[in-house]
Amino acid sequence: MKLLKDYPLLSYNTFGIDVRAARFLEYQSEEELQAFLLEEGLEASYLHIGQGSNLLFTKDFEGTVLHSCIRGVEVLEEDDRRVHVRVGAGTLWDDFVSCCVSRGWYGAENLSLIPGEVGASAVQNIGAYGVEVKDLIEAVETVDVHGIRRVYAGETCGYAYRDSIFKRPDMKQVFVTRVRFSLDKTPCYRLDYGSIRAELAKHPVIDLPTIRRVIVDIRQAKLPDPKVLGNAGSFFKNPVVPRRQFETLLQQYPGMPYYELDADRVKIPAGWLIEQCGWKGKALGRASVHLRQALVLVNLGGATGHEIVALAEAVVASVYDRFQIEIHPEVNII
Repeated sequence: MKLLKDYPLLSYNTFGIDVRAARFLEYQSEEELQAFLLEEGLEASYLHIGQGSNLLFTKDFEGTVLHSCIRGVEVLEEDDRRVHVRVGAGTLWDDFVSCCVSRGWYGAENLSLIPGEVGASAVQNIGAYGVEVKDLIEAVETVDVHGIRRVYAGETCGYAYRDSIFKRPDMKQVFVTRVRFSLDKTPCYRLDYGSIRAELAKHPVIDLPTIRRVIVDIRQAKLPDPKVLGNAGSFFKNPVVPRRQFETLLQQYPGMPYYELDADRVKIPAGWLIEQCGWKGKALGRASVHLRQALVLVNLGGATGHEIVALAEAVVASVYDRFQIEIHPEVNII
């Protein structure tokens, strides 16, 4: 365990915002975390982070930032059909996906190359290409600010689109330490989302490594590498609108993409709405909407969190003015 003061967070947020934490705690096990919480405790202001791939800092953090170094993949149980694994919260998400693919475990491959750590995946309910991590989660192991361990069954985690009970204000005192997943050992692909099937047609064999390669190629073609251009991936959630509003919009924009949710609700891609407002590739100072994907806001170099927020607010206002649709950040603004 290490506890440091006035610690730089530049490498702990993918937007590349140069801020500092008054205290920074990094722990290697649940026991280390419990010991710290019971012996020293936390100040009123604290924040548990992963790789910072879903955070936007607007200023220095005047409290304690916690980070887990609990890593590794442990097989709990398996048979011919399924495998049940326990993964440390500090494991890089894409390392876990790579592990699944190499071992012939099906289910996580569509979530390839999503940045961040396993613990954060369970908080955020990450998703891509027709799969959400909630589909794979059996349970989430936690330690709270009082050092008490608790396991939440997957069905009690309140999972919804980019949401879970762990995002509620009253649950900020609960820290994810490990996540338990259930994965298939027989093929069960999801290929009918986006351009996956079209890209797979270029390959003679469809298997786990090929699907992972295709997903990675698609993401790399659309999304900037945060090591080169600071970003947090998709900045906005895709809005869900009532069917009556959707039908009116579809008459005005017959080519509008959409996803049917149920008889009353339709999801519209936020990236399409933003692009229609002319924001794709447009910058405000040192912050910009990405040239290839309008859903992504980027740090052109040296941008502050406030500059990113100002751009986001301008985009939100434009979308509402044109479509009367509110779009909301997927990124957590600190």
